[in-house]
Amino acid sequence: MVNLALDIGNTRIKGGLFRGKQLLGHSDWATQEWALIAAFAKEMQARQVVLSAVAPVDEEVVEQLKRQTDYWLEITHLTPMPFKVAYKTPHTLGRDRIAAVAGAHARFPGHNCLVVDCGTCIKYDMLTAEGVYLGGNIAPGAFMRLRAMHEFTARLPLAPMEMPADFIGDSTTTALQNGALLGATLEIEGFVQTFRRRFADLIVILTGGDATFFRPVLPFDLLVEPQLTLHGLNHLLLFNTATHNQP
Repeated sequence: MVNLALDIGNTRIKGGLFRGKQLLGHSDWATQEWALIAAFAKEMQARQVVLSAVAPVDEEVVEQLKRQTDYWLEITHLTPMPFKVAYKTPHTLGRDRIAAVAGAHARFPGHNCLVVDCGTCIKYDMLTAEGVYLGGNIAPGAFMRLRAMHEFTARLPLAPMEMPADFIGDSTTTALQNGALLGATLEIEGFVQTFRRRFADLIVILTGGDATFFRPVLPFDLLVEPQLTLHGLNHLLLFNTATHNQP
């Protein structure tokens, strides 16, 4: 049986096809291309669908997907989880964050895991070896930092997303790039060091659209899992279908 995992982000929709725990393939679409997703699900003969959304969904296409599949699961704060959620306001918790944590739980069970998701925002989420999601932190993403300095000032330009060769900016452009991009890098370093002081044998997992940008400039061991959220969604689907099918 083929499962389809859909991660509805702020700018893109990512989809992964799974058979059991195996990722068969993945694709992505613009947020307005919902009709293509329904056609893709039908062509790939997906029988079960799991979805997490931080942006509005096309309700008409969602109903079409429900009609053409056997099982549908939309992740909310009420969805049963294979780990404990200790977040004090679970109803405000981003579905993408919980899906990424579920990916860490699936890939590295029994380990302290820090998920660093570098997307529109940079998110830090902590899952303990005992299977408890503690929460984490949210900061502006790399492009958001560059764009904010341009849009909230009168004369600062929109600098390209390139890391300067030296940490001292010798032009307005490189000064902006260091402040935004090197600043974000140092922030990630600082958070990782802080988490490592509290949690032993911490596995740091880098994911999100900007993971490949930050990986070469981060001076410590970590794992890059570009499809971590999709693995997490499939993990939640398998957990819930197993519960659903119990006598």
